[in-house]
Amino acid sequence: MDNEVRFHLHLSTEEYLSYYQGKAKYVMATTQGGIRVQFSAHLLRTFVGHDGIHGEFVLRYDQDHKFVGLERVGD
Repeated sequence: MDNEVRFHLHLSTEEYLSYYQGKAKYVMATTQGGIRVQFSAHLLRTFVGHDGIHGEFVLRYDQDHKFVGLERVGD
């Protein structure tokens, strides 16, 4: 069974640029329940728009805490 955490993310294009350029490799986010999660910034590339990355996301992981998937589920 997969586990998941939900969080909102709001990164401007300038903020995401530091990830894209490799200056930062990981993104830290806080879930709605107050849990801090860290994941690789490259997972966000498909979500970058002209105004950055904005929305509610679900990060899924397996019982060994290995990444399974990342999905935008709302604004």
